[in-house]
Amino acid sequence: MSHTQVGRHRARSLITAALMVTVMAGTVGWTVAHEQQPVTGPPPGTAAWRADHSPVPGAAGRLPDPATASPAEIARFFAGLTASQQRTLALRHPSVVGNLDGAPVALRYTANTLAIRAERAKERAADPKSPLIDRYTRLLAPGRRILAFDPRGRGQVAEVFGDLMAAQRTAVLVPGSDTDLSTFDRTDRPYGSAAGMARSLRAQMGREAPGVRTAVVVWVGYTTPLGLGPDAATGRLAKAGVPRLDRFLAGLAATAGEAAQAPPAVFCHSYGSVVCGLTASRLDGAEISDLVVFGSPGVRADDAADLGPAARVWAARDGSDWVRRVTGFDFLGLGHGEDPTDPSFGARVVSADRAHGHTGYFAPGTESLRNFARIALGRYAAVSCADSADHGGDCRHGLV
Repeated sequence: MSHTQVGRHRARSLITAALMVTVMAGTVGWTVAHEQQPVTGPPPGTAAWRADHSPVPGAAGRLPDPATASPAEIARFFAGLTASQQRTLALRHPSVVGNLDGAPVALRYTANTLAIRAERAKERAADPKSPLIDRYTRLLAPGRRILAFDPRGRGQVAEVFGDLMAAQRTAVLVPGSDTDLSTFDRTDRPYGSAAGMARSLRAQMGREAPGVRTAVVVWVGYTTPLGLGPDAATGRLAKAGVPRLDRFLAGLAATAGEAAQAPPAVFCHSYGSVVCGLTASRLDGAEISDLVVFGSPGVRADDAADLGPAARVWAARDGSDWVRRVTGFDFLGLGHGEDPTDPSFGARVVSADRAHGHTGYFAPGTESLRNFARIALGRYAAVSCADSADHGGDCRHGLV
């Protein structure tokens, strides 16, 4: 940057910081009441799992500790069990097996079905009119593949769209604020909810490449902020989510199907991009191929190089997205750093034409959805870049 550009950048940062501080001050009564306590640590039911010293007849050795065993070690443990022994563990400890990164994918589906049914029965007994009953019932609908389920806090869930073990190309979606069990698959926002974004991305991948087997995994495995406030403006919840996303991606790598042509592309929306940015430097090339941040307030990095060498870094933001007003600063712990769509950041900036607002990136007909599908498929030559005059050149340089 020139001295003039640096000066303008600093001035903009101070103005944005002042605006954010004003917003925080004006909403302090609301935000303090809604401060979120992150769900961390191993899966629910871990204490019973650890206490079960001879759980599977015929199986040698103790169960791996969910808190300390790596996903690769978990995968090796289950590979040494028969199908019957694996199912015994799922029946006895569904909440652990269903959330155990590195365990067989199909076994996790089975375990989570059991865990959700048990949680629904518990909720129905406590309060027959609880809205959670309907949410659990929707997750149990035929054909749904729930890869993780944790009812603690506001509820966390991960779902697979497609056949993960047969997929040749895979995408992982990390949503942002206000996402939890209650909003995961809300029907009034077909392309803005977590499940809706995943469905739309996979459908577009099918349109772009009908002969390619694909899967999209949507991961809500961290405690997200609620609304605007300190949780959204700071990195506290994102930092708590980093070890969980790191383990999840390592678990996908440890259980990848033989058909996979590449590690997954990871798509991170809004506050989810903060989690992804803090996680990226911990990853290697076996866990992620491309990192795509969109509607991002920043990723807590000065430039794309700070995100590590493992992935190509892409960014997108449509002109009507309000998040553009809170990017590009980090002041007294508020804010998430540089704007990923700024040319100086060094990401490959793609077009988001025809997207509208902060949650419109996956609407059919948008350039953002087309570009995301092409990136997930590795079809970089077909990606359309953002206006080079604003974003610093050809986003496909070196790839086509």
